[in-house]
Amino acid sequence: MSTEKNMSKIRFDDRVAIVTGAGAGLGRSHALDLAKRGAKIVVNDLGAAVDGSGGSSTAAETVAKEITAAGGEAIAHGADVTCADEVQDMVDQAIAKWGRIDILVNNAGILRDKSFAKMTLQDFELVLNVHLMGSVTCTRAVWEHMRERQYGRIALTSSSSGIYGNFGQSNYGAAKMGLVGLMNTLHIEGAKNNIRINTLSPTAATRMTEGLIPPNALALMNVESVTAALVYLVSDDAPSRLVLCAGAGGYAATRIYETEGIYLPPEHQNADGVAENIDAITNADGQHMYEQGGQQTMKFLTKAAAHFGVKLG
Repeated sequence: MSTEKNMSKIRFDDRVAIVTGAGAGLGRSHALDLAKRGAKIVVNDLGAAVDGSGGSSTAAETVAKEITAAGGEAIAHGADVTCADEVQDMVDQAIAKWGRIDILVNNAGILRDKSFAKMTLQDFELVLNVHLMGSVTCTRAVWEHMRERQYGRIALTSSSSGIYGNFGQSNYGAAKMGLVGLMNTLHIEGAKNNIRINTLSPTAATRMTEGLIPPNALALMNVESVTAALVYLVSDDAPSRLVLCAGAGGYAATRIYETEGIYLPPEHQNADGVAENIDAITNADGQHMYEQGGQQTMKFLTKAAAHFGVKLG
């Protein structure tokens, strides 16, 4: 432990972190690395199968014991992230034991893959509830505590399946892209209270990727390289509103840009006018990365005001 402390520049001494879905895979890796760097960990895992069925506290307890055996501090909690009462009990236990919660890693998730034509609404809703509403429920449970303490680091877990799409994952993709929208707004609302929120977009060899990727490729996709990105995203000097992608030792950022676009005078503000000008509308030259929806509104208003000779403000 002392050697690791000397080597690690990013430390979490006296910080308390909740990691959901931490009984296996990425969540376990996140919890172990945070603990190795000094954090006290709430290891959360319902212990369900990949599709969300079943449940057992064994996985969470095993990881908590692994942390304590290495000299760290951890407790296990089997809260279902979609159940507000269970999540609140988890938060209350953490505060009762350590007096604070500094970090929340929303990692819990399930898969119920099928093409949209074959997917039931129940399977769509369940995946949405676990990934999106589970993250909302856990974040809401710590939000006021973090606001009062003027400190919080929150990580959401998105996916290229949501950002770019993936066959058979309309439910998963919708949930994962929804998390990016959640991050964008909570970044704005949490800024004055020093709450920073980011999104990890990982790809790694886990239960969720078994059978989807060839074994020789899976060998390159170690979970530890993904955890490196996660740990940075919840550190003291973390950015905010960053979608950080990680997998197989590669790292990249996903940004959402908007083209500069054009203004069409009233007589051309119709479908034909849009069709005739679609190349200019989609031209990427001078595109912008906005941080608030109002920036788009002002761009369009400025163009319209210039056409009519109207002064804004």
